[in-house]
Amino acid sequence: MMKIIPAIDIIDGKCVRLSKGDYSTKKIYSEDPVKTAREFESYGIQFLHLVDLDGARSKHIVNQKVLENIARETSLHIDFGGGLKTGNDIETAFNSGAKQITLGSIAVQDREFCFEMIQKYGSEKIILGADCENRKIKTSGWEKESNLDIIDFLLDYQEKGVIQTICTDISKDGMLEGPSTDLYKEILTKTAIKLTASGGISCIEDVHRMKEIGCSGTIIGKAIYEGKITLQQLQDFIENA
Repeated sequence: MMKIIPAIDIIDGKCVRLSKGDYSTKKIYSEDPVKTAREFESYGIQFLHLVDLDGARSKHIVNQKVLENIARETSLHIDFGGGLKTGNDIETAFNSGAKQITLGSIAVQDREFCFEMIQKYGSEKIILGADCENRKIKTSGWEKESNLDIIDFLLDYQEKGVIQTICTDISKDGMLEGPSTDLYKEILTKTAIKLTASGGISCIEDVHRMKEIGCSGTIIGKAIYEGKITLQQLQDFIENA
């Protein structure tokens, strides 16, 4: 069954969305992320992708209180990312209620550290964040480009034991223009990593398409907040899976 994973992105403790990762496009959708998470749960959703955008820019965890509150007030399985640069940051995330954590920029900047974290916590708890634009991995809140091709990046980590990735095509993120289906098909063909698709989901048909091509999960953000996909549609999808 493909996981339905709503996204909550946090700036200043509030639930926001960006377009293409551009902080200047910030739009606040809720002052109360916990209330938003509870609403997701009330429609049968079991998973949550929680991103500390302040942490991504600050290079250390910032919004752990939001994580703590959501973990305390819901039973959602939370994967948390943004600003996880040190062992202490990662320990804080797990102690604050994260069931999994996503390593993004640090996976480019310090591979040995990431390998150590995979060994310490296990591959079930560590998700590889693969955020790319024109196939090139980007880091630091999507503000810096590397020369790493997405497939090469994933295969390298696959050899080190990574079994799951969240791949975001930055050019699609928050644009409501549909996901990068061809890229995801290529990843599923050329790697053995479980793929959670992120970015561009615009309608319930996109969700069905991600299931059809073999994604293990789909992250949905702006489409929910803008009413392009209703929580009732997602509940129906989950119940009929």
